[in-house]
Amino acid sequence: MQPIDTPHIPVLIEEVLDFLNPDKGGLYVDCTFGAGGYSRRILEAGANKLIAIDRDVNVAATAEKFAQEYGNKFEFHNIANDKIGIALEGLSGTIDGIVYDIGVSSMQIDTPERGFSFQVDGPLDMRMDQRDNLSAYDVVNTYTQGELARIIYEYGDEQRSRSIAKQIVDARHEKPIETTLELVRIIQKAVGHYRDDINPATRTFQAIRIEVNKELDQLKASLHAAKSLLKVGGKIVVVSFHSGEDKIVKSLFNEWCGKKVNVNKYLPDKNLNSAPPQFKFLQKGIVIAEDNEIKTNPRARSARLRAIEKLI
Repeated sequence: MQPIDTPHIPVLIEEVLDFLNPDKGGLYVDCTFGAGGYSRRILEAGANKLIAIDRDVNVAATAEKFAQEYGNKFEFHNIANDKIGIALEGLSGTIDGIVYDIGVSSMQIDTPERGFSFQVDGPLDMRMDQRDNLSAYDVVNTYTQGELARIIYEYGDEQRSRSIAKQIVDARHEKPIETTLELVRIIQKAVGHYRDDINPATRTFQAIRIEVNKELDQLKASLHAAKSLLKVGGKIVVVSFHSGEDKIVKSLFNEWCGKKVNVNKYLPDKNLNSAPPQFKFLQKGIVIAEDNEIKTNPRARSARLRAIEKLI
């Protein structure tokens, strides 16, 4: 596959750069390289070196192009980001900033044969790493109706998950469901007309993709590994697009920053732990895209950014 040359607009990039401060130099990690949008801007802002990570074998050509352009300032590891600790062994305590842009990349969506898009026909694949065994075809055609309903509800925030799961199981009794547009038609039959201008397949496709790639488990493991790589003053910046992703990030960041939580409304607030906080928040709550960015980059509409800085 050729390097990705189509324009890529990284979401909330100015805010990401403001938190990371790569203009001061330093060593940074992009845990979701994709088409290289964040990596390029971090390098151009003044980082001494950028280490990029991505599980998708198809981004290797783009990474090679970066290596030719930036030389020893750029390094690429073709691994899942929960293996960040293995890839960066020996660098513990040296990283100035780590950034995540969670979810499917534009280049994956724009390649029909990858099976991520519900707008064009392609095989039911959705594997971010095509060396993995589990595909969307396997999920759709082998999971029980109950399992399908659960993942569509939990990972897709889809209120009509049971109806969709039933329609999928009914359809596959006739023949295996093989393509994306076959699945779209089944979902449309289950849910009817569009609501809120959102394609009725959006949430189900998101849920299946998250299940195929075990994205939430990987995110949690990667963040745990990332925090030990940072130097004091180092930052973790996460841009997420799904409530399940953001819930994981929020929970971990709250814990690491020692935020008080009210475990019972009838009891006083309690700290999550009595140890001094390891991190501090760099902003109150979440950062979202402004209207002008959403107009030029619709993907930014659902983006949520959280950022923390290491204290000890």
